[in-house]
Amino acid sequence: MEKGSPTAPAYVLVLPGGKPRSQAPSRCWHLSNLRMTWMAWSLRCTLGRHGIVVERLQYRVRGWNAPEASPVHDARVAVERARLRFGDVPVAVVGHSMGGRVAAHLAALDNVRAIAALAPWWPASDGELVPADRSLMVAHGTADRWTDPTSSRVQTERALARGVNASWTPLPGAGHFMLTRPRWWHRITADFVLDAFAAAGVVAAPTDRKAGRHA
Repeated sequence: MEKGSPTAPAYVLVLPGGKPRSQAPSRCWHLSNLRMTWMAWSLRCTLGRHGIVVERLQYRVRGWNAPEASPVHDARVAVERARLRFGDVPVAVVGHSMGGRVAAHLAALDNVRAIAALAPWWPASDGELVPADRSLMVAHGTADRWTDPTSSRVQTERALARGVNASWTPLPGAGHFMLTRPRWWHRITADFVLDAFAAAGVVAAPTDRKAGRHA
C-alpha cells in the first residue's frame, strides 16, 4: 500500500484486475497493477489539489478464487486502515475488471459512498450489491471481449431502478484494457469521484470543469 497524508477530507482506493483463479502472488510489474498505477497517478493529479488521498491496492494473490473472494479481504483491510488513519471520511472505490467486482463487494461498507466500475467483471449480478444510497458509475468499452458490457449495462439499469444514483457510460469500439483513449477513462473517473465527494459536502462543487464524461 502506498503512503498517504495523515489528514484528508476523503479517500480513494484504486483496485486492479486479476484472474478468476490464481494463487500466484501479485507483483507490481503485472499489467493489471501497472494499468491502475497510472490511474492512481492521474487521480492524484486531479484530486490531490483537494486534499483527497488516493492509494492503489496490490492484492496478495492474483485470483478471485471463489468462494474465498481473496481480493475482497485485502480491500476490506485497506479501507479499515484508511478509517483508522483518516477517520470516518467518505470513501470512493475505483476498480477495473476484477477490481470492479471487488468494488461492488465493498459498496455496503458504511463509509463507502461512491463506486467507479471500469469494464467490470460482474458474472454473478454483482451490481446488485450496491446499496440504494450510493453513487455508481460504470464505464465499458462496447467491443470488450473479456468482460460483458451488455451485462454491466443491464446491472447498472437495475441499480438505477432500485434507487442507486447510477450511470452507465459506453466507449464505442473500445476493448477491455483502457488502451483506447486512456485520458477519457481517467477523466470520467476523476469527474465522477469529485461529483460524489461534492455531493457529500467534503469538497467544493467543481464549476470550471469540462463535461469530461461526454468528451
